[in-house]
Amino acid sequence: MKRIILSITILLLQIHAVSLHAQSIAKNYKADNNNNPISASVFCADPTALDYNGRLYVYGSNDHQQFIKNNKKDGNGYGDIKSLVVLSTDDMVNWTFHGTIDVQKICSKWTGNPWYKGFMNSWAPSVTWRTTEDGKEEFFLYFANTSHGVGVLKADSPVGPWTSPLNHSMINRDTPGVLPCSWIFDPGVVIDENGTGWISFGGGDPNEKGNTLQPNNALFAKLDASMTALDGKPARIPAPYHFEASELNIMNGKFVYTYCSSWAERKDAEWNAYKQEQNIKIGKPNTCTMCYMVSDDPMNPDSWEYKGVCGKHPGFPSPNNHSHLHKFQGNYYYLYHWAPLMKSMQDGKAIDSSCDGYRSICVNMATVDEETQKISSVNQNLTGVTAIKNLNPYDLQQAETTANSGGVMYEDYKNIEKDTKINTLGNDASRNLQVAMKPGAWTMVRNADFGEEGAQSFKFTAQGTGTLEIRLDKKTAEPAATIDFFSTSMEEHDTNIDPTPFKGVHDVYFVFTAAEKVQFDAWQFSAEQTTGIQQVVPTQSSDSKLYDLSGRRINNNTSKGIVIEQTTDVNGKKQSRKIIR
Repeated sequence: MKRIILSITILLLQIHAVSLHAQSIAKNYKADNNNNPISASVFCADPTALDYNGRLYVYGSNDHQQFIKNNKKDGNGYGDIKSLVVLSTDDMVNWTFHGTIDVQKICSKWTGNPWYKGFMNSWAPSVTWRTTEDGKEEFFLYFANTSHGVGVLKADSPVGPWTSPLNHSMINRDTPGVLPCSWIFDPGVVIDENGTGWISFGGGDPNEKGNTLQPNNALFAKLDASMTALDGKPARIPAPYHFEASELNIMNGKFVYTYCSSWAERKDAEWNAYKQEQNIKIGKPNTCTMCYMVSDDPMNPDSWEYKGVCGKHPGFPSPNNHSHLHKFQGNYYYLYHWAPLMKSMQDGKAIDSSCDGYRSICVNMATVDEETQKISSVNQNLTGVTAIKNLNPYDLQQAETTANSGGVMYEDYKNIEKDTKINTLGNDASRNLQVAMKPGAWTMVRNADFGEEGAQSFKFTAQGTGTLEIRLDKKTAEPAATIDFFSTSMEEHDTNIDPTPFKGVHDVYFVFTAAEKVQFDAWQFSAEQTTGIQQVVPTQSSDSKLYDLSGRRINNNTSKGIVIEQTTDVNGKKQSRKIIR
């Protein structure tokens, strides 16, 4: 009976698939050959990053939360952004979406009296991590609690679960030495070679002690040993035309402070006087540009030297500017936000024309001289960066790892498990995300290296009824493999494939030409044949192995975060699932 039902279902799917194949598959709003923005389905901004175990983790303001709250129209007022987005990569072009950190829920017990100590919003994060003397790994995530303060979260892995170590904002109006400061927000954090934490913050129009050239709102402070409080009063950084978007780096023993300049008019007379006073020959920065300063004695305001512009304003339709400079695998990368995805979706009539200010994170290479701390102005473009390595299709890969996609939006990412005590979308960075695939929807990964022999079988984990076509190099290409599947629960499906097209390096498109209640979770190619489409029957498992999200074997039991657990049942069948440790 099951075989009859499956045969009928597949026949119906094939009829639907033929009909759909004659139509256009879902349109992509990130161009085929572009690597910017890093996500084709998530609006996010104000990037920060850390690298851990060979992966670069990027965190940002969750613009998509405001987008959904506004019913996918109108302007981004930021008032409903109460969570942060997490993505990661190990090759700089294929990005894994880890879900969101629900900062509002985590900080729900913050005191609301006085008002500026209670939780309001989570914007513009900055992140760092350390290993303590006893070998414990600690991750710290700082964020702007609107313009009224800075909050801090803590975790023992880059994807959480996150907790609030305090019952109020870490920095606020009551923090000694902070006032006057127009906006107490936009933290930038770094840990020096001695293990000491430092934080910069502040912004806004000139306060009562400032002026257009020197708004007096850029603050710098030492963190105490807990990393959750200031160690003494902050100092002021004399940052010309300072406005917002603080971040910190350390190069060759010196502190590098980046910030976004204001929209204020630049007067030649005041800038010429500043140049003469500072004994520099640098031209004045354009409005809303990313500037940087350097110091080897950061608590001494006179030690800071203005060095120029490291990134221009990316241009329309971005309403503002925010960047993070990060060294990863020997290269410097400049992460920033722009709004090309929103504009492309508007032009394609996919979202309302009233939409405004929904940003996307982008990344381009940066040229940095660490010895002199010189940062050349970055060339921001949609082409983005090139991959630093190929993707291994023979490792287990997550469906939420994509370089591009069509017909997939942020709210289509769902969870296998709803246990909010662990991690779920809308609560914390998720351990078991999956992607809802509609008819015509697709995802794509770049630079999958199948080798000279080629793949002979393919398996994927999914539930629902559908037809999956695997297409190579173009989303409109003829399918290199077609798999019909049916399951009422999340199961692995195996099938043999012709190895001829699956040789060498290819961009791989997973196109669901038919889909009914389909949730796509993971996939993996193999150089060995299988016996055909199979449904997983729960059996006693043994021989448990752990892998990271790149498919690399984890041999120690101290690894934290999302990992892949692979087991072999009594019949020799391998099964995989994502877990958090």
